[in-house]
Amino acid sequence: MRHVLKAVPEPQAILRAWMPFKKLLGVTSVRTEEDYAQARATIDTLLDEVGDNESHPLADVLDYLADQVKAYEDEKVQIPEAKPSEVLRFLMEQHGLKQEDLGDCAPQSRISDILSGKRSISKEIAKQLAHRFHVRADVFL
Repeated sequence: MRHVLKAVPEPQAILRAWMPFKKLLGVTSVRTEEDYAQARATIDTLLDEVGDNESHPLADVLDYLADQVKAYEDEKVQIPEAKPSEVLRFLMEQHGLKQEDLGDCAPQSRISDILSGKRSISKEIAKQLAHRFHVRADVFL
C-alpha cells in the first residue's frame, strides 16, 4: 500500500507557527523541573477541557505534552516498588488532591476504601486513575 504524503511546509513557515505556539504554551519540551511543573499544569488544564474526547481539537496538544512529560519521567523520576494504594496516595499528594477530587475515577467512598486497604483497585478504576495521572494502569494493579 502506497502512502501519499502531504506537502511539507517550508521551515520558515513552521517557525512562524511554532514560535507563537511555544510562547503561548510556555513549554514545548520538558528538560527541567520548571518545564515539568509547567507541562503538568498545562496538561491538567487541557484534561479539564478535553476529557476523554479524542477528537477534540486540543487532544493532539495534550498527547504531545503527555509524551514530553513521560519521556522526562522515564529519565529522571525513579518510582520505587509500592502497593497500589500507596502509589495512589503518593500521586494524590503530589497533585494536591483529596479523595473527593477523584470523582471522575471512582466514588469518594471507593477511593477511601482503596486508601485504607479495605478494597483493591479494579481494572476499570486503574484505567481511570492511569488516565488521570498519566501513568501506566499496571502501577495500580
